[in-house]
Amino acid sequence: MSSSPLRVLLCFEDELPSARRLAQAAQMTAVPIERHRFPDGEIKLRLPAALPAQVVMLRSLNDPNEKLLELLLLAQTARSLGASHLTLVAPYLAYMRQDVAFLPGEAISQRIVGSFLAGLFDAVITVDPHLHRVATLQQAVPAAHAIALSAAPLLSDWIAAHRPRALLIGPDEESAQWIAVAAARHGFDHAVCRKLRHGDRSVEVELPAIAVMGRQVVLLDDVASTGHTVARAAQQLLAAGAASVDVAVTHALFSGDALKLMQDAGVNEIWSTDCVAHPSNVVGMAGTIAAALAELQASLARA
Repeated sequence: MSSSPLRVLLCFEDELPSARRLAQAAQMTAVPIERHRFPDGEIKLRLPAALPAQVVMLRSLNDPNEKLLELLLLAQTARSLGASHLTLVAPYLAYMRQDVAFLPGEAISQRIVGSFLAGLFDAVITVDPHLHRVATLQQAVPAAHAIALSAAPLLSDWIAAHRPRALLIGPDEESAQWIAVAAARHGFDHAVCRKLRHGDRSVEVELPAIAVMGRQVVLLDDVASTGHTVARAAQQLLAAGAASVDVAVTHALFSGDALKLMQDAGVNEIWSTDCVAHPSNVVGMAGTIAAALAELQASLARA
């Protein structure tokens, strides 16, 4: 295996600001891919005419359906142009929630998409993947190197700077893993709600048995999409006497009227990482991802 540095970061124009931050942190060169859409909707990509042996590609997989096709075209073309080791940096990794067939005939999208990505890339790096019944990212994405990072420490640092006596609350049981890490970093009190989901936009939330009267509560989770769980939790926390409710999430998907829904429920500040570009981004992940790339490079050099 070549020990030459990972210097080329392929990216798309819509993620160029994020790519430049990562390239600077990782001492790489961000190289935009030319993308053309034909009138019938098909897309054409153009990469540099020659590539080094090791190439990193940045593509956060929010709005994932067309992006997965882009990755298919991109990865196979990159290998034809000289790349022998491909790393995908997908700060948000889509299709991880469906890890089992709940009804007969359902596609287990985590297994299918994970295998698809592992067939294209030698390494996949992501942040706070939405895993439930699998213990590791390697189980979901069986690439040679499957690296799951967490934004919980950096979100905890942000919260400590802005709500130093915050009470961290997870909006559902699935958030427990991130709540525990964030709380331990600065000694925050913390607890987790119980959620009963009836549909994509219909949820019931049961508050934990912890006093919230007069507390500055921060709802912390890996992802916020429709905003219904967060909104319902915020309403109940404020009704129980919380002084304020803020929201901190790794992935700001915020589909449809999610922001308005949360604000109407009484949410004060909304903070997110730059894993998905959004006006609420306050925490940058470039340094954390760059460190993971450096560790990967070191392991490849030893191979």
